[in-house]
Amino acid sequence: MSYQYIDTPEALTELCAQLQDSPWLTLDTEFIREKTYYPQLCLIQIANEEHVACIDPLALDDLGPLLDLLYNPAITKILHSARQDLEILQQLRGAPPSPIFDTQIAATLLGQGEQVGYGNLVKLILDVDLDKAHSRTDWSQRPLSSEQLEYAADDVRYLRDVYLQQRQKLEQLGRLGWLDDDFAQLSDPALYAPPLDEVWTKLKGLNRLKGVQLAMVQKLAEWREGLARERNLPRRWVLSDDLLIEVARLRPLSEDKLRRIRGVDDKLIQRHGQILLQLVEEARSLPTEQWPQLQQRPRLTPHQEALVDILTGVLKLCASRHQLSPNALAGRKDLEQLLSGNPQAPLLHGWRYELCGQSLQDLLSGKQCITIEAEQVHITDV
Repeated sequence: MSYQYIDTPEALTELCAQLQDSPWLTLDTEFIREKTYYPQLCLIQIANEEHVACIDPLALDDLGPLLDLLYNPAITKILHSARQDLEILQQLRGAPPSPIFDTQIAATLLGQGEQVGYGNLVKLILDVDLDKAHSRTDWSQRPLSSEQLEYAADDVRYLRDVYLQQRQKLEQLGRLGWLDDDFAQLSDPALYAPPLDEVWTKLKGLNRLKGVQLAMVQKLAEWREGLARERNLPRRWVLSDDLLIEVARLRPLSEDKLRRIRGVDDKLIQRHGQILLQLVEEARSLPTEQWPQLQQRPRLTPHQEALVDILTGVLKLCASRHQLSPNALAGRKDLEQLLSGNPQAPLLHGWRYELCGQSLQDLLSGKQCITIEAEQVHITDV
């Protein structure tokens, strides 16, 4: 099926009229963000069963008709690995749309791969090899060639059949509603704009820090994130992760000591030297009880370690029975959370609870037991 190229307000209005009664729409975006904090939207691809279109946001001053369509709660938006696309829509309208169906998440439940890429999923389900020639395209350049637009259109053209086959299989297995919680989380605005005072928890290298150093890294990360958002700059252009960790670790209290940190140059001193020293001093002045703490995994007793090993074996049995990878159900950390009684443990919610979590809970509570017969492991009621 050919695609429409939409670059005028009249064409956009007509397209939205063609799509407005669709029960679902496949959706994808092309963007660049190497030189910005926020992704720069360059192309929007959309399709239903009859139409495929590539919409040029760089040629359109008003995407209102399209956004009205996408934010219609009667239309399910179908995406693959949806988070970055939904982040762009949140940027345009202040919140992500709903409802959402993510084919990458559905693939996990259907045993089609964990975090599977779109091309691999299309090959697996439709036996189609997608062209990869334009995967590194600078989508901000104009004009776009017909080959580039065909490549972009394929991202929603084949997504239709992937979705329809996944939905049919989920219905046959009685699992269609099991992903509702996962999909609803994708429409939570907090997922795309975490509070500034929490961004430090995502940094690598925190295990090298302790005590007041964590207070410093929290202050530095909050400042960096705010400045990056305000000026629409990549975080690393403000201050790299490595330097941020080093400043917190070494706690410089003067410009001379700041300058001695490897990687700190005159340009950084000139731009941000005083604020970095100020933030270090502010963190140093905080009372001990206000220092943030890293969440540590609790140390398990040998008895608890053995229990987790047993639960791992049962998890593998559950995964094999449903033709899933064990890691798609849970990792060791998730099993430790279940054992500790953490109500937020993933195995206590959604489809993971239906497939395996309840059985594991019943084992821990003594309602079920493990028996072995003829080298076969069985889970039976007590």
